[in-house]
Amino acid sequence: MDSQTSSSVGRRGVLTGVALTLTLLMVSSQSEGQAISPAGKLLAGAHAVDITPTELPVIVNGGFLERTADKVHDRLHVKCLVLDDGRERLALVVVDTCLLPRELLDEAKELASKATGITTDHMMISATHTHSAPSAMGCLGTDADTAYAAKLPAWVAECIIGAAGGLRPAKIGWATVNDPEHTHCRRWIRRPDRIGIDPFGEPTIRAMMHPGYNNPDYEAPSGPVESEVSVVSMQSAEGRPLALLANYSMHYAGAPAVSADYYGQFAEKMIDLLGARDSRPAPVVIMSQGTSGDQWWGDYRKPLAKHDYRTIAEALSGIVFEAYRGIRYQDSADLAMIERRLTLGVRQPDQKRLEAARLIVAEMKGRKPKDQKEVYAREQVFLGERPSRELKLQVIKIGDLGITATPCEVYGLTGLKIKAQSPLRPTFNITLANGEEGYIPPPAQHKLGGYTTWPARTAQLEVDAEPKIAEALLSMLEQTSGRPRRVTDDKPDSSDDRAQAVLRSKPLAWWPMNEFDGPSAADVSGHKHRGSYEGGIAFHLDGPVFRQRPSNGPVNPSPHFAGGHMMASVKGLKDRYTAEMWFCNYMPADARATTGHLVCRRENGTDGNVVELLSIGGTASTPGRLVFRGGGAGSQAVVGTTEIKPRTWNHVAMVRDGGTVSVYLNGGAVPEMSSRIAAASTAAEEILIAATPGDQDSFEGKIDEVVIYDRALSADEIRRHWREPVAPPEAQALR
Repeated sequence: MDSQTSSSVGRRGVLTGVALTLTLLMVSSQSEGQAISPAGKLLAGAHAVDITPTELPVIVNGGFLERTADKVHDRLHVKCLVLDDGRERLALVVVDTCLLPRELLDEAKELASKATGITTDHMMISATHTHSAPSAMGCLGTDADTAYAAKLPAWVAECIIGAAGGLRPAKIGWATVNDPEHTHCRRWIRRPDRIGIDPFGEPTIRAMMHPGYNNPDYEAPSGPVESEVSVVSMQSAEGRPLALLANYSMHYAGAPAVSADYYGQFAEKMIDLLGARDSRPAPVVIMSQGTSGDQWWGDYRKPLAKHDYRTIAEALSGIVFEAYRGIRYQDSADLAMIERRLTLGVRQPDQKRLEAARLIVAEMKGRKPKDQKEVYAREQVFLGERPSRELKLQVIKIGDLGITATPCEVYGLTGLKIKAQSPLRPTFNITLANGEEGYIPPPAQHKLGGYTTWPARTAQLEVDAEPKIAEALLSMLEQTSGRPRRVTDDKPDSSDDRAQAVLRSKPLAWWPMNEFDGPSAADVSGHKHRGSYEGGIAFHLDGPVFRQRPSNGPVNPSPHFAGGHMMASVKGLKDRYTAEMWFCNYMPADARATTGHLVCRRENGTDGNVVELLSIGGTASTPGRLVFRGGGAGSQAVVGTTEIKPRTWNHVAMVRDGGTVSVYLNGGAVPEMSSRIAAASTAAEEILIAATPGDQDSFEGKIDEVVIYDRALSADEIRRHWREPVAPPEAQALR
């Protein structure tokens, strides 16, 4: 019996109706003598119940196709914390399983509520997301293990009852620590000439999970990394560890079934670090799932590292323990918890897709799917039967700590967005809570396609589900805290002398391009030249870094253009102006005629003539060099001399001074190239970033900090806006 099991009521197998009734009566009768919180003081109780299957084999979900397991590698648990401040009592539960259907959890909550008096809207139950546990819910090609799933409501209720029965005076504290070594974005952008075919036979895959290490078909991650670990610790009044709840955004490590994966190993390692191996009862240690819909331990920019679920747990527990040692405790904390229901649409298959799916399912004659085509055919039939879904969203406040709970697989970007705006600090996000409604990609990610966007029960909700859920959670955080959300600041960093030099040059428009999402690009110059993002774009990725500092998420965020562009109208541009930007190209220079367009100025209107165009050359010119073209008949392309290395940040300034255009690269004292040009049209006010009209050969990569001036800057002034980025180039080399 391991240490987590020693703190449980005990293994009972299935609690029969009679046994459960006796348990409820016993605990209910004890509840009259439960500890009552002194005014303003905190009570806490923790409990764990072993839920390892005793009847093997079991069905295991988490993959495209169904599999079974006939061996137990480590124990599974349901773990619960109950908190009481004298006014509110709430339960936080985490289960070692992949997914939990709402119906099962609603049953468990009703059972526990009858015994403890805790209202069901003050219970949060989530899954760790181990891919090595018995299937409690059908998904993709796997059905539920109904015999095992039937036991879970009683086990979960038993755990809540045990935690409530163990309430005692307690102290609480929390901390956060950054661990970027063990989680990375697992979803990568594919090159435009390497688009993949989805299960419906359509060429839609511009982004896909698990690209493989150093795969030349892929450009870069499609999302930022959410690498913060949150830690909540509870001690007895005497200072003995009672419980520890951690939260980290890492999908899973991978373990042979049956196993709790790294979540269970983390708990065991932490108990050793706490020196509580021989404590009776042992502290209950929980790792909950964060916003890891697109996060995983593998860093695909580098060669495959040797990790497994045990080594990851050991490393992470050491990091958490260091944060734990610095926690300061308090014996009181105001509690609040609210629940809100949100109804969202389900993306329905069109008639053609649904009819094709029904034919495939009919040919299966009741057997399980054997490939992706059959998996997604069956999923279309399921979706056709469910036009909408009701989600339970929750927010918990513990003093100044905020927790959100969402029944979805949430991207790291969404987690960062909620944390950045939450009125409570710190805030962390527990996902796969109170049900499972699938992946919720930010709307921009839907345009890139890939597994996490394919319509299925595991990715079913409407395209705008993510912003609606995030907005609801932020509103609930405001309600719970009584404070307004924090406004994300688009203003330049006042401590950055490079940024201040740009401000002193009095820009006409300045788009930092650090948004969490589109479609608007904020102009921080004060002149209100708001831009508009269109097409395929991934937001809030790593931009050029000019000074290192610890950060969860990008220090200087940047969008990655993948077939999309940014467009703005800037009035007052005539024949003297400057356009400057930072860019990082991800397209091989020999892959197409033009590697990619950086900035285009054109006459107003969709059919407006191009006046100036700066690009990176491809096979039609000198590959990998800057190319400038002026508008008008007879204009000739001018090619630079410096090779633009892929995956490196570069600064470029295009200066028009009357009839001459000069292009400066990386703060050079002399222009990279110069060209004579025809007179500019007074109607040429439209700026296109990363594309030309029609998006032909659009730029593939990142563009950041685009600035427009209504005058020609000098070489010295441009140099003051440039600085060598301190972050090294990304490790992956283009082939």
